[in-house]
Amino acid sequence: MNVPDRLVPLLKQFDWACERLGNRLAGPFVDSGNGTDVAAPVMTDDEYLWEPVPDCWSVRLRGSGPGPGGTSLTGAGGWGRDTAPFPHPAPPPFTTLAWRLSHLSELLTLRADHSAGTRSLTREDYRVAGDAAGALADFGASAAAWRGALLGADDAALDTVGYSTYPYGSDPEDPFLDTVWWVNQELLHHGAEIALLRDLYRVRGGLA
Repeated sequence: MNVPDRLVPLLKQFDWACERLGNRLAGPFVDSGNGTDVAAPVMTDDEYLWEPVPDCWSVRLRGSGPGPGGTSLTGAGGWGRDTAPFPHPAPPPFTTLAWRLSHLSELLTLRADHSAGTRSLTREDYRVAGDAAGALADFGASAAAWRGALLGADDAALDTVGYSTYPYGSDPEDPFLDTVWWVNQELLHHGAEIALLRDLYRVRGGLA
């Protein structure tokens, strides 16, 4: 596969961020940044759904309804993710690891579809995982789908405005290269948030 020169560093950054987040969530080790392996036990269901403060937004059984400040549960299947129409509550609700990981996997899946797929998927089509193992599998599949979309993009595609028709961002108004850069930022900043939540859960000893 001939990857355009401009895409190479962004693809490498994406791969590195996916590997680091995947290892941070599933272990058994994650690179500390200096080549030292740090133990990283696989995420449990309790940790995935942990609400560290009152009134969190999370993923919930559909029959339970949305959490505080939410008006609906987005997604398909028996679980959904807390949401509300714009403007969202201010200040924004604190979101759980489950909410953040589901959001990240959803945006990767939908952007892959809107760049190299049917260009039709919506948030209501995305099946939200209610357990840690399912969420980890979803992240791996969504990252692979987005990577596949990137590998199918040539130089002309990178300059094409609206190459991604993802409807929940500025993608239809942006050159695809800008979208690729933005997705990396989403992965990096949500990955950092998720890593911090893992640290907080660890030091509290898994106690309610």
